[in-house]
Amino acid sequence: MPTIAPPLAIAPQDLHTLGQWSRSSGIRAALAERAKILLLAAEGLSNTQIARQVGCTRPTVILWRQRYTQAGLDGLGDQPRPGRPQTVRADRRAEILAATLAPPPEHLGVTHWSTRLLAAALGVSHNTVARVWAEHDLKPWRPETFKFSTDPKLDAKVRDVVGLYLDPPQRAIVVCVDEQRQIQALSGTAPSLPLRPGSPQRRTHDDVRHGTTTLFAALEVATGRVTDQCFDRHRHAEFLAFLKLVAKAWPRRQLHLVLDNDGTHTHAIAIITRQAIRRGSFPSVGDLIAAIRRFVDGWNQRCQPFVWVKDADDIMVKTTRKRTSGTGH
Repeated sequence: MPTIAPPLAIAPQDLHTLGQWSRSSGIRAALAERAKILLLAAEGLSNTQIARQVGCTRPTVILWRQRYTQAGLDGLGDQPRPGRPQTVRADRRAEILAATLAPPPEHLGVTHWSTRLLAAALGVSHNTVARVWAEHDLKPWRPETFKFSTDPKLDAKVRDVVGLYLDPPQRAIVVCVDEQRQIQALSGTAPSLPLRPGSPQRRTHDDVRHGTTTLFAALEVATGRVTDQCFDRHRHAEFLAFLKLVAKAWPRRQLHLVLDNDGTHTHAIAIITRQAIRRGSFPSVGDLIAAIRRFVDGWNQRCQPFVWVKDADDIMVKTTRKRTSGTGH
Protein backbone atom coordinates (compact mmCIF):
# COMPACT_ATOMS: atom_id res chain seq x y z
CA MET A 1 0.00 0.00 0.00
CA PRO A 2 1.51 3.39 -0.99
CA THR A 3 2.43 5.85 1.73
CA ILE A 4 -0.01 8.75 1.97
CA ALA A 5 1.64 12.04 2.93
CA PRO A 6 -0.17 14.20 5.52
CA PRO A 7 -1.86 17.42 4.31
CA LEU A 8 0.69 20.15 3.72
CA ALA A 9 0.42 23.05 6.17
CA ILE A 10 0.29 26.30 4.17
CA ALA A 11 -0.11 29.78 5.67
CA PRO A 12 -3.39 31.53 4.67
CA GLN A 13 -1.55 34.37 2.93
CA ASP A 14 0.48 31.82 0.95
CA LEU A 15 -2.72 29.99 -0.05
CA HIS A 16 -4.00 33.24 -1.54
CA THR A 17 -0.79 33.75 -3.52
CA LEU A 18 -0.68 30.15 -4.71
CA GLY A 19 -4.30 30.36 -5.82
CA GLN A 20 -3.47 33.40 -7.94
CA TRP A 21 -0.43 31.68 -9.46
CA SER A 22 -2.39 28.54 -10.32
CA ARG A 23 -5.07 30.54 -12.21
CA SER A 24 -2.97 33.27 -13.81
CA SER A 25 -2.30 33.11 -17.54
CA GLY A 26 0.54 35.59 -17.13
CA ILE A 27 2.78 33.42 -14.98
CA ARG A 28 5.31 30.81 -16.07
CA ALA A 29 3.77 27.39 -16.60
CA ALA A 30 6.32 25.74 -14.30
CA LEU A 31 5.44 28.06 -11.40
CA ALA A 32 1.71 27.55 -11.98
CA GLU A 33 2.26 23.78 -11.86
CA ARG A 34 4.14 24.06 -8.56
CA ALA A 35 1.30 26.15 -7.12
CA LYS A 36 -1.26 23.51 -8.14
CA ILE A 37 0.87 20.79 -6.53
CA LEU A 38 0.96 22.63 -3.21
CA LEU A 39 -2.75 23.48 -3.26
CA LEU A 40 -3.66 19.84 -3.80
CA ALA A 41 -1.19 18.83 -1.09
CA ALA A 42 -2.92 21.23 1.31
CA GLU A 43 -6.21 19.47 0.54
CA GLY A 44 -4.71 16.18 1.72
CA LEU A 45 -4.27 14.36 -1.60
CA SER A 46 -1.48 11.80 -1.76
CA ASN A 47 1.65 12.43 -3.80
CA THR A 48 0.52 9.86 -6.36
CA GLN A 49 -2.91 11.46 -6.72
CA ILE A 50 -1.37 14.91 -7.13
CA ALA A 51 1.02 13.64 -9.80
CA ARG A 52 -1.86 12.15 -11.77
CA GLN A 53 -4.03 15.27 -11.55
CA VAL A 54 -1.25 17.73 -12.39
CA GLY A 55 0.43 15.50 -15.00
CA CYS A 56 3.89 15.25 -13.46
CA THR A 57 5.94 12.59 -11.67
CA ARG A 58 5.67 11.63 -8.02
CA PRO A 59 9.30 12.73 -7.29
CA THR A 60 8.38 16.16 -8.66
CA VAL A 61 5.51 16.43 -6.18
CA ILE A 62 7.79 15.38 -3.32
CA LEU A 63 10.44 17.90 -4.41
CA TRP A 64 8.14 20.92 -4.32
CA ARG A 65 6.51 19.88 -1.06
CA GLN A 66 10.00 19.75 0.47
CA ARG A 67 11.05 23.05 -1.10
CA TYR A 68 7.98 24.82 0.33
CA THR A 69 8.46 23.26 3.77
CA GLN A 70 12.10 24.40 3.82
CA ALA A 71 11.84 27.90 2.30
CA GLY A 72 8.17 28.81 1.78
CA LEU A 73 7.24 30.58 -1.46
CA ASP A 74 10.87 31.58 -1.97
CA GLY A 75 11.70 27.91 -2.45
CA LEU A 76 9.52 27.59 -5.55
CA GLY A 77 11.89 29.43 -7.86
CA ASP A 78 14.31 27.72 -10.21
CA GLN A 79 17.64 26.75 -8.64
CA PRO A 80 20.94 27.47 -10.42
CA ARG A 81 21.94 24.57 -12.64
CA PRO A 82 25.20 22.76 -11.81
CA GLY A 83 28.28 23.33 -13.91
CA ARG A 84 29.69 26.41 -15.57
CA PRO A 85 26.93 28.87 -16.50
CA GLN A 86 26.49 29.56 -20.19
CA THR A 87 27.11 33.13 -21.25
CA VAL A 88 26.40 35.24 -24.30
CA ARG A 89 28.98 37.72 -25.58
CA ALA A 90 28.15 41.34 -24.82
CA ASP A 91 28.08 42.35 -28.50
CA ARG A 92 25.85 39.41 -29.40
CA ARG A 93 23.52 40.18 -26.48
CA ALA A 94 23.19 43.79 -27.59
CA GLU A 95 22.42 42.66 -31.14
CA ILE A 96 19.67 40.29 -29.93
CA LEU A 97 18.14 42.94 -27.68
CA ALA A 98 18.09 45.55 -30.44
CA ALA A 99 16.49 43.14 -32.91
CA THR A 100 13.91 41.99 -30.35
CA LEU A 101 12.72 45.54 -29.72
CA ALA A 102 12.29 46.22 -33.45
CA PRO A 103 9.23 44.88 -35.32
CA PRO A 104 9.79 41.86 -37.59
CA PRO A 105 10.03 42.48 -41.36
CA GLU A 106 6.66 42.63 -43.11
CA HIS A 107 7.46 39.69 -45.37
CA LEU A 108 7.45 37.35 -42.35
CA GLY A 109 3.78 38.12 -41.79
CA VAL A 110 4.03 38.00 -37.98
CA THR A 111 3.34 40.58 -35.29
CA HIS A 112 6.24 39.66 -33.01
CA TRP A 113 9.43 37.66 -32.92
CA SER A 114 9.71 34.06 -31.76
CA THR A 115 13.03 32.67 -30.56
CA ARG A 116 13.42 30.52 -33.69
CA LEU A 117 12.52 33.30 -36.14
CA LEU A 118 14.92 35.75 -34.53
CA ALA A 119 17.62 33.11 -34.24
CA ALA A 120 17.34 32.35 -37.96
CA ALA A 121 17.50 36.05 -38.83
CA LEU A 122 20.61 36.62 -36.71
CA GLY A 123 22.37 33.32 -37.34
CA VAL A 124 22.41 32.16 -33.73
CA SER A 125 20.75 29.28 -31.87
CA HIS A 126 17.24 29.75 -30.56
CA ASN A 127 18.52 28.74 -27.11
CA THR A 128 20.82 31.76 -27.17
CA VAL A 129 17.88 34.05 -27.97
CA ALA A 130 15.78 32.43 -25.24
CA ARG A 131 18.61 32.90 -22.72
CA VAL A 132 18.93 36.61 -23.48
CA TRP A 133 15.17 37.10 -23.31
CA ALA A 134 15.03 35.36 -19.92
CA GLU A 135 17.91 37.47 -18.57
CA HIS A 136 16.08 40.68 -19.49
CA ASP A 137 12.52 39.45 -18.83
CA LEU A 138 11.46 39.96 -22.45
CA LYS A 139 8.22 38.27 -23.55
CA PRO A 140 7.31 39.51 -27.06
CA TRP A 141 4.44 37.03 -27.33
CA ARG A 142 2.55 38.45 -24.35
CA PRO A 143 0.33 41.50 -25.01
CA GLU A 144 -0.37 43.67 -22.00
CA THR A 145 -3.22 46.11 -21.58
CA PHE A 146 -3.23 49.01 -19.17
CA LYS A 147 -5.51 51.75 -17.93
CA PHE A 148 -4.49 54.86 -16.05
CA SER A 149 -6.69 56.20 -13.28
CA THR A 150 -7.95 59.73 -13.87
CA ASP A 151 -8.95 60.24 -10.23
CA PRO A 152 -7.07 63.32 -8.95
CA LYS A 153 -7.37 61.91 -5.41
CA LEU A 154 -5.92 58.51 -6.29
CA ASP A 155 -2.69 59.02 -4.33
CA ALA A 156 -4.54 60.12 -1.20
CA LYS A 157 -7.00 57.23 -1.42
CA VAL A 158 -4.26 54.63 -1.86
CA ARG A 159 -2.32 55.99 1.10
CA ASP A 160 -5.48 56.04 3.22
CA VAL A 161 -6.28 52.38 2.54
CA VAL A 162 -2.69 51.15 2.83
CA GLY A 163 -2.34 53.11 6.05
CA LEU A 164 -5.25 51.15 7.51
CA TYR A 165 -3.41 47.91 6.79
CA LEU A 166 0.08 48.93 7.90
CA ASP A 167 -0.71 51.29 10.79
CA PRO A 168 -4.40 51.21 11.82
CA PRO A 169 -5.72 53.78 14.32
CA GLN A 170 -5.40 52.74 17.94
CA ARG A 171 -8.29 50.53 19.15
CA ALA A 172 -9.85 50.60 15.66
CA ILE A 173 -10.94 47.50 13.73
CA VAL A 174 -10.06 47.16 10.03
CA VAL A 175 -12.30 44.77 8.10
CA CYS A 176 -12.15 43.67 4.44
CA VAL A 177 -15.60 42.96 2.99
CA ASP A 178 -16.11 40.76 -0.07
CA GLU A 179 -18.77 38.62 -1.67
CA GLN A 180 -19.15 35.51 -3.80
CA ARG A 181 -22.29 35.54 -5.90
CA GLN A 182 -24.35 32.65 -7.20
CA ILE A 183 -22.61 29.76 -5.43
CA GLN A 184 -24.37 26.66 -6.76
CA ALA A 185 -25.61 23.76 -4.66
CA LEU A 186 -24.62 20.80 -6.84
CA SER A 187 -24.92 17.06 -6.36
CA GLY A 188 -23.89 14.22 -8.63
CA THR A 189 -26.39 12.00 -10.39
CA ALA A 190 -24.90 9.08 -8.42
CA PRO A 191 -23.02 8.87 -5.09
CA SER A 192 -19.28 9.59 -5.22
CA LEU A 193 -17.04 6.54 -5.04
CA PRO A 194 -14.97 6.28 -1.84
CA LEU A 195 -11.38 7.52 -1.81
CA ARG A 196 -8.82 4.73 -2.21
CA PRO A 197 -5.01 4.77 -1.95
CA GLY A 198 -3.46 5.56 -5.31
CA SER A 199 -6.76 6.70 -6.84
CA PRO A 200 -8.48 10.11 -6.63
CA GLN A 201 -12.04 10.32 -5.37
CA ARG A 202 -14.35 9.85 -8.35
CA ARG A 203 -17.76 11.34 -8.97
CA THR A 204 -20.13 11.59 -11.89
CA HIS A 205 -19.22 14.02 -14.66
CA ASP A 206 -22.68 15.63 -14.63
CA ASP A 207 -24.36 17.47 -11.74
CA VAL A 208 -27.87 18.30 -10.60
CA ARG A 209 -28.42 21.95 -9.66
CA HIS A 210 -30.46 22.70 -6.55
CA GLY A 211 -30.27 26.49 -6.39
CA THR A 212 -27.75 29.15 -5.45
CA THR A 213 -26.72 31.33 -2.55
CA THR A 214 -24.67 34.53 -2.25
CA LEU A 215 -21.96 34.64 0.40
CA PHE A 216 -20.85 37.85 2.10
CA ALA A 217 -17.69 37.67 4.20
CA ALA A 218 -15.83 40.18 6.34
CA LEU A 219 -12.23 39.43 7.35
CA GLU A 220 -10.72 41.19 10.34
CA VAL A 221 -7.18 42.19 9.36
CA ALA A 222 -5.70 41.99 12.87
CA THR A 223 -6.76 38.38 13.52
CA GLY A 224 -7.93 36.85 10.23
CA ARG A 225 -11.34 36.08 11.79
CA VAL A 226 -14.22 35.89 9.33
CA THR A 227 -17.83 36.97 9.80
CA ASP A 228 -20.14 35.56 7.13
CA GLN A 229 -23.75 35.42 6.05
CA CYS A 230 -25.54 33.83 3.07
CA PHE A 231 -28.49 35.33 1.23
CA ASP A 232 -30.73 33.99 -1.50
CA ARG A 233 -30.64 37.32 -3.34
CA HIS A 234 -28.03 39.98 -4.10
CA ARG A 235 -29.39 43.50 -3.66
CA HIS A 236 -28.56 46.60 -1.65
CA ALA A 237 -30.96 45.41 1.06
CA GLU A 238 -28.96 42.21 1.61
CA PHE A 239 -25.70 44.14 1.59
CA LEU A 240 -26.96 46.59 4.22
CA ALA A 241 -28.21 43.69 6.35
CA PHE A 242 -24.75 42.17 6.24
CA LEU A 243 -23.10 45.44 7.23
CA LYS A 244 -25.38 45.59 10.27
CA LEU A 245 -24.24 42.09 11.19
CA VAL A 246 -20.62 43.22 10.88
CA ALA A 247 -21.31 46.19 13.15
CA LYS A 248 -22.83 43.87 15.77
CA ALA A 249 -19.75 41.61 15.62
CA TRP A 250 -17.58 44.47 16.93
CA PRO A 251 -19.85 46.53 19.20
CA ARG A 252 -18.66 49.85 20.59
CA ARG A 253 -15.54 49.81 18.40
CA GLN A 254 -14.50 52.14 15.61
CA LEU A 255 -14.81 50.18 12.35
CA HIS A 256 -12.93 50.85 9.12
CA LEU A 257 -14.33 48.87 6.19
CA VAL A 258 -12.35 48.26 3.02
CA LEU A 259 -14.66 47.53 0.09
CA ASP A 260 -13.37 47.16 -3.43
CA ASN A 261 -14.11 45.38 -6.68
CA ASP A 262 -14.93 41.69 -6.44
CA GLY A 263 -11.82 39.57 -6.15
CA THR A 264 -9.58 42.10 -4.37
CA HIS A 265 -9.56 40.42 -0.96
CA THR A 266 -11.26 37.13 -1.77
CA HIS A 267 -8.54 34.87 -0.37
CA ALA A 268 -10.81 33.47 2.37
CA ILE A 269 -13.72 32.97 -0.02
CA ALA A 270 -11.42 31.34 -2.58
CA ILE A 271 -10.21 28.91 0.06
CA ILE A 272 -13.81 28.08 1.00
CA THR A 273 -14.54 27.25 -2.63
CA ARG A 274 -11.45 25.05 -3.00
CA GLN A 275 -11.59 23.22 0.33
CA ALA A 276 -15.28 22.99 1.21
CA ILE A 277 -17.44 23.48 -1.90
CA ARG A 278 -15.80 22.42 -5.15
CA ARG A 279 -15.55 18.71 -4.36
CA GLY A 280 -18.66 18.54 -2.16
CA SER A 281 -22.15 17.29 -2.95
CA PHE A 282 -25.08 19.39 -1.76
CA PRO A 283 -28.65 18.18 -2.39
CA SER A 284 -30.07 21.52 -1.24
CA VAL A 285 -29.09 25.14 -0.68
CA GLY A 286 -29.46 24.53 3.04
CA ASP A 287 -26.81 21.80 2.90
CA LEU A 288 -24.49 24.16 0.99
CA ILE A 289 -24.93 26.94 3.56
CA ALA A 290 -24.34 24.48 6.40
CA ALA A 291 -21.06 23.40 4.78
CA ILE A 292 -19.97 27.05 4.45
CA ARG A 293 -20.85 27.63 8.09
CA ARG A 294 -18.79 24.62 9.23
CA PHE A 295 -15.82 25.79 7.21
CA VAL A 296 -15.93 29.33 8.61
CA ASP A 297 -16.17 27.96 12.16
CA GLY A 298 -13.07 25.84 11.52
CA TRP A 299 -11.28 28.75 9.84
CA ASN A 300 -11.88 31.01 12.84
CA GLN A 301 -10.37 28.41 15.17
CA ARG A 302 -7.08 28.40 13.26
CA CYS A 303 -7.06 31.87 11.63
CA GLN A 304 -3.99 34.08 11.42
CA PRO A 305 -3.54 37.84 10.94
CA PHE A 306 -3.78 39.20 7.40
CA VAL A 307 -0.31 40.51 6.45
CA TRP A 308 0.00 43.43 4.02
CA VAL A 309 3.48 43.77 2.49
CA LYS A 310 3.30 46.67 -0.01
CA ASP A 311 3.58 50.28 1.07
CA ALA A 312 1.82 53.12 -0.74
CA ASP A 313 4.94 54.28 -2.60
CA ASP A 314 5.45 50.84 -4.17
CA ILE A 315 1.81 50.70 -5.26
CA MET A 316 1.83 54.18 -6.77
CA VAL A 317 4.98 53.45 -8.77
CA LYS A 318 3.33 50.40 -10.34
CA THR A 319 -0.01 52.17 -10.81
CA THR A 320 1.28 55.29 -12.52
CA ARG A 321 4.27 54.12 -14.49
CA LYS A 322 3.81 54.05 -18.26
CA ARG A 323 3.45 50.58 -19.75
CA THR A 324 3.64 49.47 -23.33
CA SER A 325 2.45 46.29 -24.99
CA GLY A 326 4.67 43.24 -24.88
CA THR A 327 5.04 43.28 -28.67
CA GLY A 328 6.97 46.55 -28.63
CA HIS A 329 4.78 48.13 -31.35
